[in-house]
Amino acid sequence: MKFLDQAKIYIRSGAGGGGCVSFRREKFVERGGPDGGDGGKGGCVWIEAVDGLNTLIDYRYQQHFKADIGTHGMGRNRAGKAGDDVVLRVPVGTQVLDDTRETLLLDLTKAGQRECLLTGGNGGWGNARFKSSVNQAPRKANPGEPITERWIWLRLKLFADAGLLGLPNAGKSTLLAAVSEAKPKTASYPFTTLHPSLGVVDIDASRRFVLADIPGLIAGAAEGAGLGSRFLGHLERTGVLLHLIDGTADDPASAYKTIREELAQYGGGLTERTEIVALNKIDAMSPEDITQKQAELFAACGSKVRLISGVSGKGVSPLMGELSAIIKARNLANAKAELKALQIDEPQPWSP
Repeated sequence: MKFLDQAKIYIRSGAGGGGCVSFRREKFVERGGPDGGDGGKGGCVWIEAVDGLNTLIDYRYQQHFKADIGTHGMGRNRAGKAGDDVVLRVPVGTQVLDDTRETLLLDLTKAGQRECLLTGGNGGWGNARFKSSVNQAPRKANPGEPITERWIWLRLKLFADAGLLGLPNAGKSTLLAAVSEAKPKTASYPFTTLHPSLGVVDIDASRRFVLADIPGLIAGAAEGAGLGSRFLGHLERTGVLLHLIDGTADDPASAYKTIREELAQYGGGLTERTEIVALNKIDAMSPEDITQKQAELFAACGSKVRLISGVSGKGVSPLMGELSAIIKARNLANAKAELKALQIDEPQPWSP
């Protein structure tokens, strides 16, 4: 299945059916009176977040979604049929933006969340609705409400517990393939990864989390260089970032600063995320190089630098255990905050 995280689509609700002007015509029934029925309501356009999807590829081949119009009213007080709704099924984490991509309209963060994007037009009243003591034979009916239409953008931000980032060829895809069942493309040339990948890291029965790998960033990504910063949005929902540095590069400190500058320019609160820095590919380095580059990287980031090798697996298990502990603590803190927000203050006893 191909990955697509952005799609522009056209949506249109259904128009309401028109009311009917009709009079009862029956033998031996004098002055039957008006019996025009109301028009049917037009269909609505809904969007629903569902499990089992992780791409918007379905909206690449179909961009127009139109709800049915309501049927016109008929004689004998018969109301028109309501138009069928249109339901857009999208992955959890999908955002709905306006045509300019500047205003966020909806953010679907939970499976089963369902929202109405466009409401169908109401059906018009038939002439039976206008009968009164002073107007017993009205010859008027209302038309149905017109359609509403607009272009919108769908943008997917994947849900993951931890995110991988770094320069191209830092070994992110190799690490993801080593710790999960994901099969991302790996090669010795830059920009092997062209779209985000998700993998489930299964340490044991009680420790499991989702790890996201995004394409490598380069200097100037915020201005569109390389693959740009388009995929950084998938890291906005993560709680911890695993920053991989290629140990075989000449200047690991400069590589770290480059990525941090791109995160600061992108915004989205990524610079405030918990960050773990790891020096990768130590299997291809001498002990002297490992010591020297670890010290340089520590001076640049000001935190502990883990030593790992995605190929040989050295240092990977302790690193995954550390990530799992951070994620567990964060989830526990979020759960406590939600419970606290739901608690209702107990009424205080009355006192003069």
